[in-house]
Amino acid sequence: MGYSSDSMIDITGSASRGATATQIVHRRLRYEIVSLQRLPGAPISEKEIAAESGLSRTPVREALLRLAEEQLVDIVPKSGTTVSKIPVASLLEAQVARTALEQVNVRAAAARVQGSEIANMRALLVLQRERTDAGDSEQFHAADEALHRAIAVAGGYPGIWKIIEQVKLQVDRYRRMTLPQINRMERVIVEHAEIVDALADKDAERAVAAMTHHLEGLSAEDLRPIRDLNPDYFIGDINNVYEKWGDANIASQSESRPR
Repeated sequence: MGYSSDSMIDITGSASRGATATQIVHRRLRYEIVSLQRLPGAPISEKEIAAESGLSRTPVREALLRLAEEQLVDIVPKSGTTVSKIPVASLLEAQVARTALEQVNVRAAAARVQGSEIANMRALLVLQRERTDAGDSEQFHAADEALHRAIAVAGGYPGIWKIIEQVKLQVDRYRRMTLPQINRMERVIVEHAEIVDALADKDAERAVAAMTHHLEGLSAEDLRPIRDLNPDYFIGDINNVYEKWGDANIASQSESRPR
């Protein structure tokens, strides 16, 4: 599940054995960008990263090229490299894709989940409560990721989780901005508990409905206040996005809830 020696979850992935220099730099920078340690629009110095890492500039340059492919950095010849701003249009589309894939995972998990896996999921809920009480949003987010990964593994689709991780990179950057909202983390824990309870009962329809509800907190109207508070972090016309998606909850477009 990715626990480090101090019983916390490894949130950087930097300790992976056998990783190349390029992979290590890529993972580190991607984590820093997604966690908002490097803010949208901030400059990135290839020379400084190489010096800090004790590496040549070649693996750093290769890592930045990978990040550019993931739309996390913008590389402009002779002008430099900056952290990409969050594109509001692709953000909402990514949430639709993620919801559809998560619905597949949770439905499969309801049919296959073992008691030991439920126990592991409940332990992650306890960890999330502890991290909430401690005000530790980083480890809270890491436990969140571990829970969704555990659901995918329980359903027999760990490869789908890897696809989700890639699809939701921009969504994760947005979500980091929502965690400081009042009772946001507490609400996530309640939603996670509903998912795990449904899986424990092997109730596929209830599990899918709970997962859909959990993921539906991203619509054009939900995004607008966050964008208005951080206008320099986003790119794209929010009004055009709103016209496309409307006031409806986008997650519900993936799979209708049972009535």
